[in-house]
Amino acid sequence: MRILSLLFRAVNIYSGLLIIYALLSWFPGAYESKLGRLLSRICEPYLSLFDRFNLNFGMVSFNIMFAIIVLNLAAGGLEIIIRSILFG
Repeated sequence: MRILSLLFRAVNIYSGLLIIYALLSWFPGAYESKLGRLLSRICEPYLSLFDRFNLNFGMVSFNIMFAIIVLNLAAGGLEIIIRSILFG
């Protein structure tokens, strides 16, 4: 089940990157730093999928939290599919 452990490791790493990306919003100018630009290139394409849901309440956006939940649910669903294919 090496493929499943790689899948969950990748999901955990990407979830961590999304959390760091969200935390950068607390610091003025952080998105213009090298780390901020790198994380923007990595995270924004996925996060843009959730922009249409308008999960902003006041000044707080829940897009990233929703994106992490969807990512983990998709990984869990993929695990079920892979296990059913391999173990019938």
